[in-house]
Amino acid sequence: MSATIAVLSQKGGTGKTTAVRTLTDAMRRIDLSVLAIDLDPQGNLSDYLDVDPDASPTIGDVLSGRAKAREAIHEGIIPANLGLAEAELALGGKMGRELTLKRALRAIKDSYELILIDCPPSLGLLTVNALVASDYALLSAEAQYFALQGVEQALEVIELASDGLNPELELLGIVLNIADMRTRHSREAFDSLHQHFGEKLIETTIRASIAYAESAERALSILDYRPDLGVDYVAVAEELLRRLGLEAPRERMRALVRGIAPAGTGAPART
Repeated sequence: MSATIAVLSQKGGTGKTTAVRTLTDAMRRIDLSVLAIDLDPQGNLSDYLDVDPDASPTIGDVLSGRAKAREAIHEGIIPANLGLAEAELALGGKMGRELTLKRALRAIKDSYELILIDCPPSLGLLTVNALVASDYALLSAEAQYFALQGVEQALEVIELASDGLNPELELLGIVLNIADMRTRHSREAFDSLHQHFGEKLIETTIRASIAYAESAERALSILDYRPDLGVDYVAVAEELLRRLGLEAPRERMRALVRGIAPAGTGAPART
């Protein structure tokens, strides 16, 4: 089994990078081999995973043809820095530019059970490259008024990538981040997405909390810093494994949910 998942959102601030960081951690805790790819010039995922800021080569070097993808892996992640913005500009003038990442990953794709790509908070050429290189797309949406509009815009880019470039690309799901389901605002955002996208919307929502920023500042996974919150992402990971048809890893993830959730607080695993 090998699956590549592009994680994207229409804008920043939706919890997308935290999702990639935490899902990577959760999947590794059940012994799946996972490669994370930071495709955002801001390099936040690289920071979250405590990569040396001077690490080289990076994903920018890979896309520019200066390095092979295998050479750019640093402790399970291909990092990014601001040089990726220059690489994106250079890609714009090349033939077959949308296929660059897919070609670069061919040599390593089968070495991992999962590859998670953290896309930039925009729907430009880097995001299209991620979608063309991926088997699935996972959308991150913030629980706010314009969530539906943002998801629809992201879906347009997914359709663009799948139309002739990657016809096998599938929408794996939509996860609602930074949600306080005690408020009518968050509940209405969830209901609107559910009405339009049905089962594509993952029922487990990610609760809003300052603890995510605190854990990132301390270079700690939320699963260690605040497992009572981290259990949300573990439940999302379990649902993703179900959708991928990976029952044995799913059972291990369900056990992880039970192991880290304090009694009465964990999101229940669904059948």
